[in-house]
Amino acid sequence: MKLLLHMCCANCAIYPVDILRDEGHEVSGFFFNPNIHPYQEYRRRLDTVHEYAARTKLDVIIRDEYLLEEFLDHVSASPGSRCDYCYRSRLEETARTAARQGYEAFSSSLLYSRYQQHETIRAWGEEMAARFGIRFVYRDFRAGWKDGINASKSMGLYRQQYCGCIYSEKDRYHPRSQA
Repeated sequence: MKLLLHMCCANCAIYPVDILRDEGHEVSGFFFNPNIHPYQEYRRRLDTVHEYAARTKLDVIIRDEYLLEEFLDHVSASPGSRCDYCYRSRLEETARTAARQGYEAFSSSLLYSRYQQHETIRAWGEEMAARFGIRFVYRDFRAGWKDGINASKSMGLYRQQYCGCIYSEKDRYHPRSQA
């Protein structure tokens, strides 16, 4: 099947791309991540996607838009529920792009991470599949967590330390009180 895989980053795409290719699917990547901030982090992740794609001969559609204001406009009133917007907006663009460009299905490397909300991702994926008339491939890629990490390290790829948004950066690096 011809499948468009949303790539949140190169590292999280490694295992899903390998599995889907092993199953005989024709996989292309799609990079659209308006959640990644600050800009230097966004550029570094995009550069790493280019590096990974070149090394693995993965065709990737890049939607290179740094949408800080739009992202913050949607999530700043309720940062605790930011992931819902983040999943929906990226899956919507992936489904739209896949349908327009003749793909049979779409999926996301978000399904590789142990830290993501799989049921929410699945629900949005299925809703977007119905909306755009294309199949959503849900797969729990978390079983390959260590394989993907080891592969990215062996390739020497840049490995980010937080999910992507400015709020997740704060969660990662801001000292928490020990009260």
